[in-house]
Amino acid sequence: MNDAAVRIVLADDERMVRTALRVILEAEPGLTVVGEATTGAEAVSVVRELRPDVVLMDVRMPEIDGIRATERILASLPDPPRIVVVTTFENDSYVYEALRAGAAGFLLKRAAPEELVQAVRLVARSDSLLFPSAVRALASEYGARRAAPPPWVARLTGREADVLRLMATGLTNAEMAGRMRVGAATVKSHVAAVLAKTGARDRTQAVIAAYESGFLGR
Repeated sequence: MNDAAVRIVLADDERMVRTALRVILEAEPGLTVVGEATTGAEAVSVVRELRPDVVLMDVRMPEIDGIRATERILASLPDPPRIVVVTTFENDSYVYEALRAGAAGFLLKRAAPEELVQAVRLVARSDSLLFPSAVRALASEYGARRAAPPPWVARLTGREADVLRLMATGLTNAEMAGRMRVGAATVKSHVAAVLAKTGARDRTQAVIAAYESGFLGR
């Protein structure tokens, strides 16, 4: 992201939830709510029209749920926004399916305001993984178990394998660079290679693929 304000769309069928999210986010510099939606279908339409940077998407909504809405948004836009699923329950199969569909992460509705703001800024930068331990728990509970590793596992170089393991811990590019004693540009190149080889849209999907393949233990 550049220095321009992060543009956000809120999708939730409860007006009080949308209002609370708007108040919290717009009190922060560099964050602005540009639109709202009350159903999954409306979320798709609003996002296509407004092209926000981040969408906060309720996982359970009328007409179509947050999973289907996420799929439609990501499939219909060449440069789609980052989608964060907002949910009441952390250990929820709906959340895991939304992550597999391409959501960048998830956030609990009871999260503290500072957690909400941090999550939005983090996914807008696309530089880390939201709640890595929770993603691991979801993969353990709901992830498909493969009988044999997929071909991409063998195609990873040693450095790319190291990067994927570190990605799963939630480290940023700068933190991985420090850990590996290489430049940030080198880490960014390795991350891009990992995404290409796993066929993942982003870090979250790559980490899920790593758990489901057996590359990462659960």
